[in-house]
Amino acid sequence: MVVFAHNVMTAMTKHLQQTVAFILFIAFLLLTPITALADSVVASVDRNIVTENQPFKLTLRADFAQTGQGPDLSALKRDFKILGKSQNSQFSFNLGTSRALSYWVVNLMPKSVGTFEIPPVSIGDHKSNRLMVEVKPSPQLLDQHGNPPVMISMDVSDISPYVQEQTLINVKIYTSVQLENADVSVPASPDLTVERLLDDQRKYENVNGSSYEVLTRTYLAFPQRSGIVRIPAQSIHAMVATNSGRRMVSVQSTPIDLKVQSIPASYPVDNWLVAKSVAIESSLTPSQETTAIGDTLVWDIEIRAKGALPEQLPQLAYPSTARYKLYPSPSKLDSRKTSEGLEGSETIRIEVVPTQAGNLTLPEIQIPYWNSLTNSYEIARKTLPSIDVADIDGSVIEQSKTSQEQTENSSNNQNNANNIAPQSQSVAPISLAKRKKNTPEPTSDAPLVDLVIQDSKDDKSSWAIWTAIGFISLSSILLFIWYRRAKHSQPSDKVDEVPTLQSFAPLSTNTEDDAYHSLIKCCKQDDLANLRNNLLEWARHRWGDAEVKGIEDIKRLTGSPKITQLLMEAELVMYSNQPITQWSGHSLADAIEEYRTGVTKPSQASQLKTLYPNF
Repeated sequence: MVVFAHNVMTAMTKHLQQTVAFILFIAFLLLTPITALADSVVASVDRNIVTENQPFKLTLRADFAQTGQGPDLSALKRDFKILGKSQNSQFSFNLGTSRALSYWVVNLMPKSVGTFEIPPVSIGDHKSNRLMVEVKPSPQLLDQHGNPPVMISMDVSDISPYVQEQTLINVKIYTSVQLENADVSVPASPDLTVERLLDDQRKYENVNGSSYEVLTRTYLAFPQRSGIVRIPAQSIHAMVATNSGRRMVSVQSTPIDLKVQSIPASYPVDNWLVAKSVAIESSLTPSQETTAIGDTLVWDIEIRAKGALPEQLPQLAYPSTARYKLYPSPSKLDSRKTSEGLEGSETIRIEVVPTQAGNLTLPEIQIPYWNSLTNSYEIARKTLPSIDVADIDGSVIEQSKTSQEQTENSSNNQNNANNIAPQSQSVAPISLAKRKKNTPEPTSDAPLVDLVIQDSKDDKSSWAIWTAIGFISLSSILLFIWYRRAKHSQPSDKVDEVPTLQSFAPLSTNTEDDAYHSLIKCCKQDDLANLRNNLLEWARHRWGDAEVKGIEDIKRLTGSPKITQLLMEAELVMYSNQPITQWSGHSLADAIEEYRTGVTKPSQASQLKTLYPNF
């Protein structure tokens, strides 16, 4: 009995062990696929059938914690526009175990009509399932009068402007519903210089029975070349609320081709200026009630041109003459915007120092320009009245009529040449000595030619002085000849070298690649102050010091109209006292990169401005 009981107990123990092992094995088999299924990405959409220009939601769920940088949505961009993305995370705890769930909700907009596949989206090391979406054409969105809720139009003030003539571009946006996240394009063309004129103007209009709020944006445009210049169609993209949900509305205007006229053949001067009108204000302010030789007078000049940039105004340059000395200060440029356009102005201040007594007449101010209203060549003129200049002791020296007329005619002939280069720097005022006390003053009966009578003592003194001056001069000449002969007689192995650009301005980089990367960095950082130095550094490496002396050589050597245009725009801002716009160097960096590599970069979408900033 004891042996039997022992055998029974042994068998039951083995059976129990086998049962427990079997249960553990089954549990292991059941838990293994559950664990494998836990680390997965599940994709779903709120609806599988959508209409054109109607957004829908794609939800991605990750059942694991290590999601890395989140979902990679690059595969969706081929057929859909990504409007936005939001994220939500959840954690659950059960019987000592934790589970992490991460959700991403992506708002998508189909780009066209048809049936499209939403490809697997990667999150970490896992990918989601595939989905199919059908996009149907959407019915045209019209109100009860058959009018669309959003319209856009564009017009210009002049369809046939001259090159560099001001042209106003008016973009009008009509809306009868509330817009959300509205973006409107900006007129842009490589052949146009464009900037905003004034703030947006709003009013209400009734169009075909429907009431619209009309927003008008006005731009200034200056064509930079003659021929056909196209202003691209302007567009607006916005979300609107409809009975069937939110929809995207996209409308665009009709493009406009400007027929830009070249400079007329009848325009006789080199400086091209086209404006509606040119006005000149001028004044001469003396420092004292009576003006004498050596006194300083202030000559103020203000030039205003309607429809022209201040940088387009010609630089006045008047040289000094025997009758006066001129000391100009740097001119000041300014602009004023009105509803009619831009008015550029230039203010000049010149200090005038008379050097001869008598009648002082300053040159006439002449500004030649092309009147765009009358379509004719005109000259704006301004003449100041003459003033009397007294001698140092207060008297006026008489001059012969012939001499005075010759001096004035010569002065007028010189001063009427407006194309003379301005003085780079002021020359120090002349030193005027006072008349000796023992010099007899001329009387009314005295002849015009002064006769100086010297006694014999003065003659002897004068002879001795001139003899000493001659001896000193002769000694100096002989000493100089001896020095030159001694210098040339010494052997010298060195050959005189002509100073080069490298000796005056050595290169700061070793190779063209270093200079190129510095230039690209300068452009992308919008560093206008160092643009010129970086451009010349790169150009000298590429073409050599013999070919490059300035920015104009870079325009010539590259032969690229795009680089030339961008450099002109940069110089326009660089040399302006009050820049009209903030300079951005990204376009110049792209153009230089395209020129150097020979590969055209893909165009980037322009940054659009928000129409309704409150949304």
